[in-house]
Amino acid sequence: MKMGSAASSIASNSTQIVAVTPKDGPESIESHFDEAVSVFGVLDEVRKGELEQTDAYIVACFGDPGLYAARETTRAPVIGIAEASFHMATMISSRFSVVTTLSRTKIIAEHLLKNYGFSEHCRRVRAADIPVLDLEKDDGGRTLDIIISECLRAKKEDEIGAIVLGCGGMADLTPIISKEVGIPVIEGVTAAVKLAESLISLNLTTSKYGDWAFPPQKTLKGSVHSLSITDSYQQLNRRYISS
Repeated sequence: MKMGSAASSIASNSTQIVAVTPKDGPESIESHFDEAVSVFGVLDEVRKGELEQTDAYIVACFGDPGLYAARETTRAPVIGIAEASFHMATMISSRFSVVTTLSRTKIIAEHLLKNYGFSEHCRRVRAADIPVLDLEKDDGGRTLDIIISECLRAKKEDEIGAIVLGCGGMADLTPIISKEVGIPVIEGVTAAVKLAESLISLNLTTSKYGDWAFPPQKTLKGSVHSLSITDSYQQLNRRYISS
């Protein structure tokens, strides 16, 4: 799994990366529908992680599906790769552009930029018009060339200082693209790893005051019953409470 390998390559020696894929959901996320369906899998993986006393979670899809819902269910930090990459980009450049996969996902990225407060920093969201799963294929470098070409156009036309790659599937391409384009290129998986490590080292956890408090305890029906927030589930989070 390319994202897991990219995360492990950048992680500190004391950090263990566990890359998981929900057993239920779409094979790739390329629409609002895909995102909505995928949220149940994200929440299920967080629940499993709580049983393993996981210290932090990374939602490795650029749409950050289920990010706020996941934060409600744990005190551990939960980081979305889009939000992480936007933060990193603004620390090294006053303006950036996003290069993503399909044109229809541009709107999703634009919504995130607005919701996270980064719209004024982003000059443009661009699409390379490639399906997400094409990033997994060995096509002799054709897909990589398309992404590099779009990044070069962004550099020339957008008056930016950095580029954010808008798909977790591009996690292994950052060094090559950055070298070819000649400006900083930020990829969200590795950015999220470093932010997660920073939050852990600072002993900062997800606040349980306000709208990220645990959801009201209630029994969920049908296939999502296992996601019910119960008192015993909240007990798992007591390990995060310090003095």
